[in-house]
Amino acid sequence: MAVEKSDRTTLDMFATEKRRGRPRTNPMSREQQLRINKRNQMQRDKSNGLKRIEFKVSEALFNALNDKALDSNLTRGQLIESILQEQFDIDADHS
Repeated sequence: MAVEKSDRTTLDMFATEKRRGRPRTNPMSREQQLRINKRNQMQRDKSNGLKRIEFKVSEALFNALNDKALDSNLTRGQLIESILQEQFDIDADHS
């Protein structure tokens, strides 16, 4: 019988196999875990009414944003969001 890595019902079939190294705490590969976690994060963000924005900036601007965020005790994303809210005069509770 073929076994699919993401198949959770046939894990006991190979319970007797010895594996070298650190014991696995999750039966899925790291790649599968990351994919599932990313999907869950996107669903959480969507249910919270958040939209994703990606853009590229120069290294100088990136460093300036990091420094300002550290000084303000915010994450870089929170800092960028507050700057955009100020620019468009959007109330933070309006979201």
